[in-house]
Amino acid sequence: MQRRDVVDTKRAFRDDRVQKLVMADEKPIVGRTKHGELTLDQIAELQPGLGTLMRDVSDRYWIAYYAAKGGNWDLAAYQLRGVRSLFKKGNLTRPKYKGMVENYTKKILDPLDQHVAAKNFAEFEQTYRAGIELANKLHAATDHSEIVWKLPPNPPQHLDLGPTA
Repeated sequence: MQRRDVVDTKRAFRDDRVQKLVMADEKPIVGRTKHGELTLDQIAELQPGLGTLMRDVSDRYWIAYYAAKGGNWDLAAYQLRGVRSLFKKGNLTRPKYKGMVENYTKKILDPLDQHVAAKNFAEFEQTYRAGIELANKLHAATDHSEIVWKLPPNPPQHLDLGPTA
């Protein structure tokens, strides 16, 4: 089966599922706002893909590093929780990557959380850099070798990254 056939089969399956959601009066299920109506399919299409979510993951991962380095462990923990939240959204909207995301979470985010709790920057940095390597390998494994993430050389200027009182 060629890729095109797979896509057409998936589309037909999706269209069949949508037909089953049509109400008895043959009108599709809609959501209403003050601006108009949206079908369930239109609402589903509005959900962000991983590309959109990964921009936010990138920012949060960047901030977490410099927060930990600066001793703002609460901010580092907050940013890592944000990465997890974004991953949950990604798993929902793009379930085919769920295994990769869960693997990354287990190998990288779980240990980072432990290093933040222990306030151990040396271990945090080692795991953090391993996370960059793994992320770039995962990009290549998903046919996105053009995406090579690297830690920006400077901390974000819009946040206080020093220790909290």
